Amino acid sequence: MSLVIENIGQLVTLDPAEPDRPIRTGAALVIEGGRVAWLGGTAEAPAADTRIDAEGAAVIPGFVDSHNHLVFAGDRVDEFEARMAGRPYTAGGIRTTVAATRTATDDDLRAHLHHLVAQARTQGTTTLEIKSGYGLTVSDEARALRLAREVTDETTFLGAHVVPAEFAHDREAYVDLVCGDMLAACAPHARWIDVFIDSGAFTVDEARRILIAGRDAGLGLRVHAGQLEADGGVALAVELGAASVDHCTHLADAEVEALAASARDGAGTVATLLPLVEFSTKQPYPDARRLLDAGVAVAIATDCNPGSNYSSSMPLAIALAVRELGMTPLEALAAATRGGARALRRGDVGHLGVGARGDAVILDAPDYRHLAYRAGVPLVRATLVGGRTGTFDPW
Repeated sequence: MSLVIENIGQLVTLDPAEPDRPIRTGAALVIEGGRVAWLGGTAEAPAADTRIDAEGAAVIPGFVDSHNHLVFAGDRVDEFEARMAGRPYTAGGIRTTVAATRTATDDDLRAHLHHLVAQARTQGTTTLEIKSGYGLTVSDEARALRLAREVTDETTFLGAHVVPAEFAHDREAYVDLVCGDMLAACAPHARWIDVFIDSGAFTVDEARRILIAGRDAGLGLRVHAGQLEADGGVALAVELGAASVDHCTHLADAEVEALAASARDGAGTVATLLPLVEFSTKQPYPDARRLLDAGVAVAIATDCNPGSNYSSSMPLAIALAVRELGMTPLEALAAATRGGARALRRGDVGHLGVGARGDAVILDAPDYRHLAYRAGVPLVRATLVGGRTGTFDPW
């Protein structure tokens, strides 16, 4: 089956094969067999089985949201209210979600997960990474990843989210568990392994051991670091060749230089920025301009989770990136699409070049810059994954 989207006022391809021509006007796009097969002027568009008239609207690549925690039960709205009243954010609240998630049934977790995925889809997200991390037992972490795998191939084992209460007096035993039985049970359901490096979570030395164990088990590496302070996690991520280091709110000059050097050397380690977290926690925003000017590869993701940010809105993340992080509208859109794909080491998503997966978003606006210009307005008219629309399909 083939589909042509015609009368596109502004087609943002972000095609890496045409870096000097990221935007076309008066365009059409053909998706066939789930892939972009042709793009060009509307007048030259070939015949197709199905036609969509964009009526002059902008069409952009689907968002690639490369950092999420969506398998959980309950919420932490009381914590949010307290934080807005002045209580500082710490990592300890994760244990509240762990307690609720452990007692939830598979059906309850699945229903909630599918609901959150559907919300992300309606906001233009077409590729989604999902972490475990709210079970912190062998069986609960494996369960979270099995459920996540039902909706995405981009699953991440995050047994090293925090040390659970039952191991509070024996951290080493918990690290042993994460590197041993828990990893063995979770690796078959995961593509990645991640560690939260923070004063309320894991040290750099603990993270090194866990990440190496995951790498030895065949998993790719991701790291939470630099959220609350420059903690040494960024240097570790670059040293071990992690695909992405996420948060990067607090960075030393040497860490910026290391990230830039890794980008020059090839795939490198992407700095994934999560501005919705700073919005929700009242923390300082990361400085994207500093990173981009240094040559660092940058992505934007939502980090949707029940504690530090319960929003899956990539359009809002883009608006914040422009307003607070020092990015241009095109840089922010590229970071939310092609940048996220790079953070997942995917070349088939995040752009609309020929051969890419047919993941496209038709906006209810004539210009992609409206995503930042009209923050909070639901500007996604339609989301196509592989050329198909629908409220929920496995990704």
